[in-house]
Amino acid sequence: MGKKYAFGVDIGGTTVKIGLFDKEGCVLDKWEIPTNKDNDGDSILPDVAESLLEKMKEKGIDEDDLAGIGVGAPGAVDEEGTLVGGAVNIGWKPFNIPKVLNAYINVPVKAANDANAAAFGEMWQGGGKGYTSMVAVTLGTGVGGGIIINGNILTGATGAGGEIGHIHIEDNETEECGCKNKGCLEQYASATGIVRLAKRRLAKDDKPSVLREGTLSAKSVFDAVKAGDEVAIQIAEQFGEYLGKGLAAVAGVVNPEVFVIGGGVSKAGEILISYVEPYFQKYAFQQCRGAKFALAKLGNDAGIFGAAGLILR
Repeated sequence: MGKKYAFGVDIGGTTVKIGLFDKEGCVLDKWEIPTNKDNDGDSILPDVAESLLEKMKEKGIDEDDLAGIGVGAPGAVDEEGTLVGGAVNIGWKPFNIPKVLNAYINVPVKAANDANAAAFGEMWQGGGKGYTSMVAVTLGTGVGGGIIINGNILTGATGAGGEIGHIHIEDNETEECGCKNKGCLEQYASATGIVRLAKRRLAKDDKPSVLREGTLSAKSVFDAVKAGDEVAIQIAEQFGEYLGKGLAAVAGVVNPEVFVIGGGVSKAGEILISYVEPYFQKYAFQQCRGAKFALAKLGNDAGIFGAAGLILR
């Protein structure tokens, strides 16, 4: 019969997203279960296994039909699938993910860091499809990254490869980043970072702007940019310079074919890229300037696609 299916599992702080895929990488079914963080998250993987076994029963799938299970986990994961430093937000201590899942379902299991898995998903079936060397940039509450080189996830020595949000970009910063350093890219290019830039710009003078009314957010800034608001455009320029400069530094190290930009901030659309790309071109090493920019396409499903891709690609 051959191996016809794979599961992709994306473990989050509140829910675990799960997808059933065919061998071509099409999602056949997707669902969520709650993340039970009691007792240091002891029941999370048993709950996942139970849910997978139920789905297999429902669909008439045997272990022999399964190519394997891919898992994205919120922490540093090495190439053997071991969660190296644990995962603080769900209570996990270090352990080997495939070993635990194999006690319930005896098929190949591969695991990766969740951001890296999402990046892999975008390369496989999303905004980076057709490329094999890519940097995924997630602009959300923070700035996350995932680096794929020649089709392989770059994990780094301690699983911290791709932490582009913590590239030092500003010497004159007085506020601390969540990582306790000052002047990280995340402090200017994340959703909260854009609000920080906006507040500082609005405090500088009394120039009229729609941003002085209502709630400030990354969305309200880019909506104002689209409406031609002069102050908002200045904020977007500043954001674009920080992110363009940061990605130029990344390009000098990994020389990707494409940057795929996702996360909540990327919902602003192509206009976001139009502020980042000119600064990238200005600061990047000449041989790296050919890198393309694209928007992520898979949204919240990137993690399950990437996890399944660990098995199927």
